[in-house]
Amino acid sequence: MEPRRRRRALRLVTLGLVGVVVLGAAALAGVWAFQARIVYHPNRTAPPPAGQVIPGARDVTLTTDDGLRLQAWFVAPSEGARDQAVLVAPGNGGNRLGRAGFARELAARGFAVLLMDYRGFGGNPGTPSEDGLLQDAAAAQRALEGLGYPPSRTIYYGESIGTGVVAGLQARVPPAGVVLRSPFTSLADVGRHLVPLPAPVLRWVLDRNRFPVAEQMAASRVPLTVIQGDADRLVTPSQSDAVAARAGNLVEHLVIPDAGHDDPALFGPVVADAVARLGDHVKG
Repeated sequence: MEPRRRRRALRLVTLGLVGVVVLGAAALAGVWAFQARIVYHPNRTAPPPAGQVIPGARDVTLTTDDGLRLQAWFVAPSEGARDQAVLVAPGNGGNRLGRAGFARELAARGFAVLLMDYRGFGGNPGTPSEDGLLQDAAAAQRALEGLGYPPSRTIYYGESIGTGVVAGLQARVPPAGVVLRSPFTSLADVGRHLVPLPAPVLRWVLDRNRFPVAEQMAASRVPLTVIQGDADRLVTPSQSDAVAARAGNLVEHLVIPDAGHDDPALFGPVVADAVARLGDHVKG
């Protein structure tokens, strides 16, 4: 090949490679910028007043450290009050209306219950992120304390991504106990299972939403119950198993047969009974 043609061919190849790199970088930057849309799937509709859904329940307002005012529901115990509360940190979809039945189950076992919604969920302002959700949960904990339930008499309950929220919260403000329902080891590990990207790329994409659940609970001395379904295709059972295996203070590991990630059984009496057992354990 003549030198001139060789230089022209090399220039074309170089321009092509640069174009591929630029397009790839732009695509990854777009994914990074829209992490909230990838990770979170809120129902933004504001639920009706608490008392219309659960008799005796009432609306409360949570004020976050960054100035957001978020709506939540407080449910008083319906019978046999045990002087303990459960802070319910939900998953990455829906809103508090979808957890009303579970709140009734807990209240029937003597717990006071705070059903929170994160920023961007259930009519609340803001955009969800790991740091934002931790601020929201901290505001919920303060609200419960103002209602007469300090951390020493509160169980943090997290489902799915909420397990990351309460794992982070308990490291800052240790409660009486923690229940993790369908916990993952980290959000990157969930993504690795669902999205075929190299691990370093995936960690970068999930830069603002890490939720290192296994690491945080391994370092914790807070009594812990892990609950999972053995047919979960979103958070693989092996991840929940790993959280339980690494836990610093595991009290119970409950596996519900044939239950998928959002199976009704994971919002029902079997799970509420497990929360009650942890409540009895920490009450001594």
